[in-house]
Amino acid sequence: METTMKAIETTGTVDDRRQLHLDAPLPVAGLSQVRVIILFPEEVDIDEAEWLRAAATNPAFDFLKEPAEDIYTLADGKPFHDQG
Repeated sequence: METTMKAIETTGTVDDRRQLHLDAPLPVAGLSQVRVIILFPEEVDIDEAEWLRAAATNPAFDFLKEPAEDIYTLADGKPFHDQG
């Protein structure tokens, strides 16, 4: 049997014992089974160089190394000189 669920959004704080404390009461009457999704900021931002290194070494792009994919030469296109 499929259960229809209603979504609400609220905020809270995780304490040093890893327990969640909500900033406001939930609009749920009585005991109820719920699903919880926790969103939190990442500890470290990844800089552009790290993203480029990850993309360059990702095996998902290995097909680009095949000779059949090498279809352009330096003679193709026109140079772009940014005037800004």
